[in-house]
Amino acid sequence: MKNVLLILFLFCLQIISAQPDSLFLKPVVKPDNFVKPQWVQKNKASIDLSEVSFVNWNSGGTNSISMLLGVASEANYKDKYFFWNNNVMSRYGLNKQQGQKLRKTDDLFELNSNLGYKPDNESNWFYSAKLNFKTQLANGYKYPNRDKPISRFMAPGYLFFGGGMEYGRNIERLSFYFSPITLKATFVLDEDLSNAGAFGVKPAVTDINGDIIIEGERVRKEVGILMTNSYELQMAENVIVKNQFSLYTDYINNFGNLDIDWRLDFDFRVNSFVRATLGSHIRYDDDVKTTKPSEIEGELEEAGAKVQWKQFLGVGFAFDF
Repeated sequence: MKNVLLILFLFCLQIISAQPDSLFLKPVVKPDNFVKPQWVQKNKASIDLSEVSFVNWNSGGTNSISMLLGVASEANYKDKYFFWNNNVMSRYGLNKQQGQKLRKTDDLFELNSNLGYKPDNESNWFYSAKLNFKTQLANGYKYPNRDKPISRFMAPGYLFFGGGMEYGRNIERLSFYFSPITLKATFVLDEDLSNAGAFGVKPAVTDINGDIIIEGERVRKEVGILMTNSYELQMAENVIVKNQFSLYTDYINNFGNLDIDWRLDFDFRVNSFVRATLGSHIRYDDDVKTTKPSEIEGELEEAGAKVQWKQFLGVGFAFDF
């Protein structure tokens, strides 16, 4: 029995000594392009302020103060073949001028989720699926009229969901996305606005007395093509430019008429907390019609869709947590 054990021991020793590098001595070396699976979470809160005050100012002027609050959160996953980027943001702005009531200047709630997969580790092309949802939090008015809201929470609300191909060498900073099939849903869950046909939904059907026969459409569904481009560029040590651009056209309703959404923001960092922001936001939606006074006094008529533009400049504080 001892001889048998001795023979087995010598046999094992011979195998080990014959291949020492492969069994014990050779360390595990990760390739240069190895990406460790990881979740990264970022949170940010910001407040931007602007104020002007006059005392015995012979050129005239109106005292005013404006404030914009913002909260944003990101949760992003990345490994060798997959990425999954998620973010949610909310902004709310107010303005108070002397002699006027408080007015809303900005209002946004937005959720984004982007899942991508690349079968080849060397490629920068991804099979990608995107979801975008946005609405507002409070009533919107055409000031100074405060009796009749022109928008509310989920009136409108927009949902985009689709899949396609996406190119991005560094997907967090540069992305080109094309989706041949994207669902766009427009929600108008306010009864008065949906019956009026606001934001492109079908209006209510009424009789000659103005009584509603068929309620207005609450949800408008479209299927079309979506193309987006986004990039983040550091122009200088404390200057970052963020660009987001999207084009959408519906297959069935007026194919070729483009819905455009373009945001361009400059972020100027003074230090870790103080920053200045200059932003521009242009939108065009062929389904959102404007109105103008008609020849009949007190009545309005449709004036077609027009380009919408919003510009913002502010100085404030930002906190990462």
